[in-house]
Amino acid sequence: MSWILQLLINAGVLLLLANIMPSVKVKSYGTAILVALVIGLLNATVGMLIRFPLNLVTLWLVSFLVRLIVTALMIRLTDSLFSGFEVKGFWSAFIIALVLALVGTLLA
Repeated sequence: MSWILQLLINAGVLLLLANIMPSVKVKSYGTAILVALVIGLLNATVGMLIRFPLNLVTLWLVSFLVRLIVTALMIRLTDSLFSGFEVKGFWSAFIIALVLALVGTLLA
């Protein structure tokens, strides 16, 4: 799947979760697209730098869980970067990370 289509789907998932979860707020679809892009960029750069040593420690046995936790941390970091995007609490970010991972896996 092309990365643009994946970006648009992730933005749609963010908007859907914002409508379902009271602890998540997204201002508009344009904000959701920018948030999805920043989450992807942070996961590809900072997230990789955090995931690698954690996976070394766990011997890659729980790499999926490590990926979810790091993605949730990147979502919280993105929350601090955008005024039109708000996630209250780590568990809300973890649920977003889990849903994004499931949707990405199902559509791949």
